[in-house]
Amino acid sequence: MLMQSAASSMRDSSTNAISDYLQLTLVCSAAVWILIIWSGHLNMGYGLLIPGIMWCPAFAALLTSHILGRELSSLGWRWPQLKYLAASYFVPLAYASVAYGAVWALQLGEWNSEFVSLVADGFGLKGFPTWASFTLAITCMATGGVVQNVSMTLGEEIGWRGFLVPELANRMSFTKTSLLSGLIWAGWHSPLLLFADYNVGTNRWYALGCFSFTCISMSFVLAWLRLKSDSLWPAVLFHASHNVFFPIVFDNLTRNTGRTFMYTTVFGAAPACTSALLAFYFWTRREEVEQAPNRGLGFESRPLRRLSPHKLRKYDNAILD
Repeated sequence: MLMQSAASSMRDSSTNAISDYLQLTLVCSAAVWILIIWSGHLNMGYGLLIPGIMWCPAFAALLTSHILGRELSSLGWRWPQLKYLAASYFVPLAYASVAYGAVWALQLGEWNSEFVSLVADGFGLKGFPTWASFTLAITCMATGGVVQNVSMTLGEEIGWRGFLVPELANRMSFTKTSLLSGLIWAGWHSPLLLFADYNVGTNRWYALGCFSFTCISMSFVLAWLRLKSDSLWPAVLFHASHNVFFPIVFDNLTRNTGRTFMYTTVFGAAPACTSALLAFYFWTRREEVEQAPNRGLGFESRPLRRLSPHKLRKYDNAILD
């Protein structure tokens, strides 16, 4: 009876935290959505609103933690093992390479040699061979570009994977946690996709479908990395790596031949397919971040995580009551 009371307290606490967080995220994001939608352009205000919208989930998570008296360490600031960071960096490169490799092989798009020449010339090393300048430029994008992008993806990931995923995982299985966090993540992007120019000109509903499918698939990977490493940094790096290799590198390396955008970019079918395969792989490893030692007490399929002193005191009081 006491354990059931404690389990009920944990579920109620998570429910309230999730509700508070989502409401705050909606309010913060809506203020920026309105301005961008009014303008019709994601890059309005010289693009300065993009970091603003990406930091709305973080602001909501930090404010929710403060309101609930939670320690900020619960958001997963600890530095993870190197293997999780390495996977976070290289996995987006791998599934982007497969997706665009398939597009080129099936002649759904062509190699953009003009972009190669443009990048090589713009890199500013006169007298260097084109291939050498281009290789150096891509290396800089893949390193400095990722580091620069981390400053923005950190804002999203403090909220989505730092706060939301662990809260959902307190209540449900890894599969449901990944699906629901992915749906919320995709839904958060949808106003700008449908009512501004956050797309590449294809049918908006088609773009939304492909983008949402990719978000949900990526959420399986990101949730697994968050729970397995007990850190938000792998998700931050994964997100930054994805944002560099897809729109900055591979999208530009692919020349549109008419219907190419139906298959490429994060709004196309190719990334949706490769990310789905990746999601299935991490789903098969779900037992590594789940446990079910308390059947019948509401603790089925819960991730192994250390409770903060604040939570321990709260649950101790619930048991005594």
